Amino acid sequence: MAATRFIERLNEQIAYEFAASQQYIANAVHYDAETLPRLASFFYGQAIEERNHAMMMVQYLLDADAKVTIPGIAAPETSFDGVVAPVALALEQERRVSDQIATLVGIAREEGDFQSEQFMQWFLKEQVEEVSSMSALLTVVERSAGNPMTIEDYLVREGIGGGDGDPTAPTVAGGSV
Repeated sequence: MAATRFIERLNEQIAYEFAASQQYIANAVHYDAETLPRLASFFYGQAIEERNHAMMMVQYLLDADAKVTIPGIAAPETSFDGVVAPVALALEQERRVSDQIATLVGIAREEGDFQSEQFMQWFLKEQVEEVSSMSALLTVVERSAGNPMTIEDYLVREGIGGGDGDPTAPTVAGGSV
């Protein structure tokens, strides 16, 4: 059985992951309204990924025979100035989630909860990738803010946001629907 303290914090993390998903939908809608379909598509994909992270955590708690709480979340930020602000917000969010994931790993380790620590290892790796890709995107967006079509071209050229998934990823509760 997973450690009680870890279970409590993982339930909190589920809320953070759902909130991240909602924020990415808001980012995508902003870009859709600005007729920037590649940026919109990128963030719609990120929203699904964050939702799936929450559902992976739900599945882990179910598998560990632990109580699952699906918490409410605050409304996302929906008003942005220009093309840079949503990506800057996304990078800030990914850095915050990285800290939260590291804290969860620390709790599992402190509690001697080796299964939970093992479960969280994939999320540590994922967050390195998320921060790196969002940081690179922010650099491109800042550099190309005056010509957003350059950003669209970059996303197409680099194939960003079109991953097939990671076969080592934890199972998503309910499948990856």
